[in-house]
Amino acid sequence: METEGRAPVQEEWSRKGATLSDKTARKEFGLTQEEIAAAIDAGQLQYRVGVIHGNPWLRLLRREVEELMDSTYQDRDHRQRRARAEVARVDRELKRLRAEVSALEEHRAKLLADLEA
Repeated sequence: METEGRAPVQEEWSRKGATLSDKTARKEFGLTQEEIAAAIDAGQLQYRVGVIHGNPWLRLLRREVEELMDSTYQDRDHRQRRARAEVARVDRELKRLRAEVSALEEHRAKLLADLEA
């Protein structure tokens, strides 16, 4: 039975966009490394250790970082930093979708041209 409750969390670790690095958490949410460590020690954040070129970093679940922010950090600076990060994330997604739409329109135009030929 224990594995049933853990399966969705395991999937969450591998789902794109569901995790973020400690550096990203500091940048997007305005947390300090000490606040992240304290939340890990308090059991509020799970983490996995990653290593890139010999440099260790922490991988955190975005959902848990957001829950930590909602329950602990409600000051204006943290809210504004989160809003700016969310706007940047939405802008990136819009850019990606516009590129996808453009590629599909080009493909459609080519197909229509082939039909007329």
